[in-house]
Amino acid sequence: MVTTLFFMWGFVTVLNDVLVPHLKSIFDLNYARVMLIQCSFFSAYFIFSSPSARLIEWIGYHKTMVVGLFTMGLGALLFIPAASVASYPLFLAALMILAAGITALQVAANPYVAALGSPETASSRLNLAQAFNSLGTTIGPYLGGALILAAVPQSMESVRHMSAKALTVYRIHEASSVKLPYLVIGIALLLLGISLARFKLPAIPQAKGYGETGPQKSIWKHHHLVLGMVGIFVYVGAEVSIGSFLINYFSQANIGNVSVLVAARYVSYYWGGAMVGRFVGSAILQRVRTGTVLGIAATTACLLLCTSMLTLGQMAMWSILFVGFFNSVMFPSIFTLGIAELGPLTGRGSGLLIMAIVGGAIIPVAQGALADRIGIHHAFILPVICYLYIVFYAFRGSRPAVLASPR
Repeated sequence: MVTTLFFMWGFVTVLNDVLVPHLKSIFDLNYARVMLIQCSFFSAYFIFSSPSARLIEWIGYHKTMVVGLFTMGLGALLFIPAASVASYPLFLAALMILAAGITALQVAANPYVAALGSPETASSRLNLAQAFNSLGTTIGPYLGGALILAAVPQSMESVRHMSAKALTVYRIHEASSVKLPYLVIGIALLLLGISLARFKLPAIPQAKGYGETGPQKSIWKHHHLVLGMVGIFVYVGAEVSIGSFLINYFSQANIGNVSVLVAARYVSYYWGGAMVGRFVGSAILQRVRTGTVLGIAATTACLLLCTSMLTLGQMAMWSILFVGFFNSVMFPSIFTLGIAELGPLTGRGSGLLIMAIVGGAIIPVAQGALADRIGIHHAFILPVICYLYIVFYAFRGSRPAVLASPR
């Protein structure tokens, strides 16, 4: 039942990769401005993670997941009025509400899955659950591209010469393609919320809220958690940056030279690789230390990105698509390494790690600004730097230890 939630938030999140080129053409945005889509979405993690962790204290993991689903449903339905008036700010507001619901789901579901078994296999278990998240991210670009990007937009030159009235009519017409997909998603989320509310989930003693066991040491003394927050920040930022730029990247004449609709289908390979990698990673993590697997994956992703930046055509395309496979184990591995040995502080630690997903709001905007200056091809240097930090965290920064109190 819980893996169904992983599927749904993966499916909804990856549709942002389709919205980026769609809204870019409708509202005539540069790369930096269109990345406000990801900024609005992922900034919700920073804003709502701590309240979600508190919500777990008040109503428990189960009810927090239900609240998250209903909030997601509301955000999805708000896409209909946003498309009806062709308002970019309203689209951004709907995305933030949608992401607020996903934040509550993530804060509750990730530690809940990690606690459904022995601590030694927590990374493997969370990788397996995240594989269903990747199933959603694999299907999302294909369906989203077919439904949202089916119509061929007019050239920017002709759009810029339209009268104000004609431009408004054009934008409303083009934006209407998001109505049906998000209506279906909104209804599905509300129905799933009702089903989850009626479903009896097992109580996990070690997954209790962090406020239930009395006074504890400061959570900031756990340096592996603090460094893990940076790890989640740069990982999500890198993953989202790459996914957000793939459609525009592949449509470049010297890279893929394909239409945005065809490019959207290629994005499914990026997220599909993550799905396959998580099933494989789940098995490997039963036998190999989490830090070792994470370090090897991050190193390989870094090399693949460098290959894409230094080549053109099919080599540049497929090297960056294969990054998805090695991304697969990173989030669940960083997450489980970050909450290791936190005991009753696990709920709070989960909230802080999910808050660090705000990297998906900041790094894509930074890469967008970089792409506007040096070109989309070489702007991938920013994710390279992110992966280098993850290599450090995997081999050194993830070792649990409590920082000494200042004298």
